[in-house]
Amino acid sequence: MSLLKSKYRKQTDEQLMRFLQEREKAAFNELYDRYSVRILKFFHRMLNGDEQKSQDFLQDIFLKIVEKPHLFDSHQSFSTWIFTIARNMCKNEYRKQDVRKIMELKADFETETADRDYFYAQSEQQFDRKQFQTALMNELSKLSDSHRSTFLLRYQQQFSIKEISDILHCSEGTVKSRLFYATQKIAHQLRKYNEEISRNE
Repeated sequence: MSLLKSKYRKQTDEQLMRFLQEREKAAFNELYDRYSVRILKFFHRMLNGDEQKSQDFLQDIFLKIVEKPHLFDSHQSFSTWIFTIARNMCKNEYRKQDVRKIMELKADFETETADRDYFYAQSEQQFDRKQFQTALMNELSKLSDSHRSTFLLRYQQQFSIKEISDILHCSEGTVKSRLFYATQKIAHQLRKYNEEISRNE
């Protein structure tokens, strides 16, 4: 590892942005390495699994960062800031397409937290996981944009309640209410998988 890479790897996200604001362009590469995969996954699931559009959005958001780093307030969280931008880009895309309905999500969503913690924590291998993922995506697609994005930010991206409230510009109580509604509704619709687990125990 070069000394330059080592220097940036030890910095916080916020420090890297300060370097970028000071025209140290190499700091950008470290930020891209840290966030590109997470942001791409978020776009992919918010944009109906559109791979090309997700890639385009990914390039757009990092282009904004490298061209206008001064827009970032170094006293705030970079992760909250970048996901706020990502979320707003998706909202603008919905408006542009006049999409008011809930879009379908692809069945390749990697349920890493939501499925384990809420639906089949005890026995991941006791039923067809792909079938479960498909069912989960179908249920998520029925949620409103606000409930779905709250759910994804919490259980896919694992942001805290406070961070989600900052990203979505709503109160922590609203975040908790949306999460309760979403998890209760999905758990109810997917209760048959819990029943399969119980039968196999």
